[in-house]
Amino acid sequence: MFDYLIVGAGFAGSVLAERLASQLGKKILIIDTRSHIGGNAYDCYNEAGILIHRYGPHIFHTNSREVFEYLSQFTQWRSYEHRVLASVDGQLVPIPINLDTINRLYGLHLTSFQLEEFFASVAEPKARILTSEDVVVNKVGRELYEKFFRNYTRKQWDIDPSELDRSVTARVPTRTNRDNRYFTDTYQAMPLHGYTRMFENMLSHPNIKIMLQTDYREIVGTIPYREMIYTGPIDLFFDYRYGKLPYRSLEFQHETVNTPVHQPVAVVNYPNEHLYTRVTEFKYLTGQEHPKTSIVYEYPRAEGDPYYPVPRSENTALYKKYQALADATSGVHFVGRLATYKYYNMDQVVAQALTIYKKLRETENRRSPELDQKLVRVG
Repeated sequence: MFDYLIVGAGFAGSVLAERLASQLGKKILIIDTRSHIGGNAYDCYNEAGILIHRYGPHIFHTNSREVFEYLSQFTQWRSYEHRVLASVDGQLVPIPINLDTINRLYGLHLTSFQLEEFFASVAEPKARILTSEDVVVNKVGRELYEKFFRNYTRKQWDIDPSELDRSVTARVPTRTNRDNRYFTDTYQAMPLHGYTRMFENMLSHPNIKIMLQTDYREIVGTIPYREMIYTGPIDLFFDYRYGKLPYRSLEFQHETVNTPVHQPVAVVNYPNEHLYTRVTEFKYLTGQEHPKTSIVYEYPRAEGDPYYPVPRSENTALYKKYQALADATSGVHFVGRLATYKYYNMDQVVAQALTIYKKLRETENRRSPELDQKLVRVG
């Protein structure tokens, strides 16, 4: 008898498996339909011996000390600050838009104070910020919106930004200084030996059993367990009772290049006529030294593995119907991006899983007075 059956071996499932096994002594069965642990953060060595991220770049960053210190139990870190360029008007310029972006693009020599005036002069103030288009034109005007955001967003989502929730482009800031880091979080680093090694360490507890290439529905009636933690698509769990929740997917085309360096930064965005949205060179992320390098092109797709919940009001309304079913389902805990239909970063998923663990711990303590007393003594 397992105490918990955990569906999905990505961040949400792995964090909960580790906490429940190591802190509460629970017996865990964690399963995944894929042939590996780590979810979309899975990395591996390609045929040339280069460490790659199979499902596109995963850049770790967080402002949460709790999350960073928790993951630090399972990996050493390599300091890394992510930088991105965008291919615009035949130039590679920094994104998010900053002082250097504008000066290079227009051949200007503005100062930070003058850039504030420049943005104010081109902005189209909106009384109400409702869509992704509103967010950008309200800050930097129509021309920069067209150059940097509209085509990229349309490729990514197959929806015009004027029809997308404001949260999509609100994630990308605009700066008046020369800070060209993509993120400004307190903690920015990459697992020194890769994400997969970190997950292996996380799931190494003897109370954790792993089954891969397994659909939970095939074993749920034959393997006894007390409660389930589900991190898969919530609509799938309920057999699409109200219809499918819309997602965007990605196709990855990996390529090994016979040169030590291929592009000037880890990621180059293509907000233009190219069918792909960005190209990533992994050696920037991993710090690996190798005579060759590996890149990946990302092509947004309508079909395939679910990656990005589509942020529109009608989809939120549909999710809420599934959420009501989940709330009424006893013995099952829904955790993670797919199970809660939210576009979480990795650190947000870890934070959510740690919060769920604390709630489960309280429940387990009430269930077991002896364990409760033991934890009090240890604390």
